[in-house]
Amino acid sequence: MSIRLGDDAPNFTAETTQGTIDFHDWKDGSWAVLFSHPKDFTPVCTTELGAVASLGDEFAERGVKVIGLSVDPVDSHLEWEQDIAETQGAAVNFPMIADPDRAVADLYDMIHPNANDTQTVRSVFVIGPDNKVKLMLTYPASTGRNFDELLRVIDSLQLTARHQVATPANWKQGGEVIIGAAVSDEDAAQRFPDGWRADKPYLRWVAQPAD
Repeated sequence: MSIRLGDDAPNFTAETTQGTIDFHDWKDGSWAVLFSHPKDFTPVCTTELGAVASLGDEFAERGVKVIGLSVDPVDSHLEWEQDIAETQGAAVNFPMIADPDRAVADLYDMIHPNANDTQTVRSVFVIGPDNKVKLMLTYPASTGRNFDELLRVIDSLQLTARHQVATPANWKQGGEVIIGAAVSDEDAAQRFPDGWRADKPYLRWVAQPAD
């Protein structure tokens, strides 16, 4: 099946390095990141898992649960985790799904025949508390993912979910944001009583709203 932004994230039950989970029960109304790897003991993915493990506190501060996936079995994942801790200086602190029959990979369309007809592509899904897909990214096997950028996107998703604003190009936490196009000037005056800066009628800048 093909998943699009705004779709319900498919639920599944799977074996992981931290036991059997029902995905929706496991995330339990929180934000979640599901990211896949072609297989265990691959060099780029080893650095990625270490990077995510080192950012565990950052994800926790945002109320985000992280879960990985590879088509290899649990015992292989656990052995790989030892290598990751040794070489990356961070122990894997999130569950890794074992998907040897590719049930979850197929459910999330992680296998692209044009890339490889057996291995998962390196996909990232950010899923909201409402179980809707908020972000999808797909990387080639040769390019490591930027998880600082993923945190930036999560900050934007969470901010824009709370307030009727959008974030501009290269936005970072604390920077100016844009008043959403669907918000009239009258409504904006209620929401942002300190006013805003307008470059154009459709391009209205305001300080990042406080939570």
